[in-house]
Amino acid sequence: MFNRIRFLTAGESHGQSLTVLLDGLPAGLSLSESYIGQQMSRRQLGYGRGGRQLIEKDWALITSGVRHGFTLGSPISMSIENKDWVNWTKVMSISKIDEEIKRVTRLRPGHADLPGTMKYGYDDVRNVLERASARETAARVAGGAVARRLLEHFGVEINSHSLSIGGVWASVSGPIDWAIVEKSPVRCVDEKAGKQMMMAIDDAKEMGDTVGGVVEVVAEGLPIGLGSHVQWDQKIDGRIAQALMSIHATKAVSIGDGWESVNRRGSQVHDVIEPVKDPTNSWIRKTNRSGGTEGGMTTGSALVARFAIKPISTLKNPLPSVDLDSGDLVQAHYERSDVCQVPPAGVIGEAMLSLVLADAFLEKFGGDSIAEISRNFEGYQKTVRPRNM
Repeated sequence: MFNRIRFLTAGESHGQSLTVLLDGLPAGLSLSESYIGQQMSRRQLGYGRGGRQLIEKDWALITSGVRHGFTLGSPISMSIENKDWVNWTKVMSISKIDEEIKRVTRLRPGHADLPGTMKYGYDDVRNVLERASARETAARVAGGAVARRLLEHFGVEINSHSLSIGGVWASVSGPIDWAIVEKSPVRCVDEKAGKQMMMAIDDAKEMGDTVGGVVEVVAEGLPIGLGSHVQWDQKIDGRIAQALMSIHATKAVSIGDGWESVNRRGSQVHDVIEPVKDPTNSWIRKTNRSGGTEGGMTTGSALVARFAIKPISTLKNPLPSVDLDSGDLVQAHYERSDVCQVPPAGVIGEAMLSLVLADAFLEKFGGDSIAEISRNFEGYQKTVRPRNM
């Protein structure tokens, strides 16, 4: 998916740590552990989170690729301690354990349990559920924070908010006050809807159930022309959709008006290009229904993407299921979990969008250092205007 950046995560939910490897970032970018830590702490917030967040205090320890506060251009590696590891040292031991460890055999509908155990031939679902856990997203947010820092250097800002939770939809009109979103327990700009969302989460918790919702991620300040129309895998829409769809429990992605546009006529869908009056601020659109992309490239308008998070599959009041060994009817496995993952999903969506856009940015303005990329970027910006202006 990435052309200039290589991004990998490793680690299990209750293992010793998570590991992040990020290669392809230029030299000379200002970066600190505290900056990354700010993003990671945002991921741990949100109404409907489970007890795990009371244990973990996520911090990414930079172990390579940064010196004296600036990137070196070499691979950046980070380690995130799992503080809950002390309670799982035998269950998740790297070395062979003589005593018998209780296997997980009750399959959870909606999780990776059944396809994963079948794919790899396991007799213990824990071998699948540990890596399939959303705990892995802590590593994504750490890597995404580095990409975000690059985009910030060039004036790009990325935010997110909850559009719906548990069937409650926010009323959103006009510019979004991101400060209000950050203070909201459910990351909702509509205070009234936010309270109703929390009630929906409480109701689900009382019933031993879970709820999902829709998140919107917005990137502002992007240049025109990231991505490409030339090949299917270079289209910025497709790259964004794949990144957001890869987030745990995501079941749908749209760009701009997305699904809403199919019920309208073309005259009500496409973004009219306004006459150019100011050459320093050219190519203005009357609307932004396309969500900031056309033909697989960014238009210079705000990039708006939405993704839907299904209710998570680990229920305190488990669904009926089947035992892996016997095939008999059982209740699905339950392990401490969240009731709603929509609020933190916004922060994870920001991270994944940051990685895609940073990769496309380096693809377009590539260089080995921030200074070189800046020269390329500034030169290009002078060309994106009417030819005779």
